[in-house]
Amino acid sequence: MMLKRIINRIYRFYAKMSGSEAKIKYFRKQGMKIGDNCRFEIMSFSTEPYLVEIGNRVGIAIGTLFITHDAGIGCFRDEFPAQDVFGKITVGDNVFIGSNCTILPNTTIGNNCIVGAGSVVRGKFPDNSVIAGNPAEVITNMSVQRLIYRQSPNRLNTGHMTDDEKKPIVIQHFKKIKQDNDNKL
Repeated sequence: MMLKRIINRIYRFYAKMSGSEAKIKYFRKQGMKIGDNCRFEIMSFSTEPYLVEIGNRVGIAIGTLFITHDAGIGCFRDEFPAQDVFGKITVGDNVFIGSNCTILPNTTIGNNCIVGAGSVVRGKFPDNSVIAGNPAEVITNMSVQRLIYRQSPNRLNTGHMTDDEKKPIVIQHFKKIKQDNDNKL
């Protein structure tokens, strides 16, 4: 039993230090259901990862926590001496969850959603929603968000590049914006 725990910790450390594929493989072995073409920058899927289900094409940014239990019941140990409270978390297809979000038990995020950075998410959120806040709520729909992206002057064609390839393009873009703003003054 002790050897098994040591091997699991080594495997978890390896997954943590590796890319998305190693993380996904690790969590699938823990019982998590994870779709295809996902990208994770986290290892924080609570102590019950088998209660989390992730759809296809899901991106989860750094700092996000998935919490599948409510430890607050510990305040009532006199009444509930050996009980714990758990809840499933389900994330649909084509979802992006921003940095430093907290996804609480009993949460369902529909298909085609964006969760804004820093959001605290609990409840059921419909397909095609942009979700943000603490507590999180639907702030707009994906059609409006698509329009916002289409009109953004900071939209650059760098999604296929490495960080080293992308850096000079992004720096040059913002230098040009600064020059344009300086010329307007």
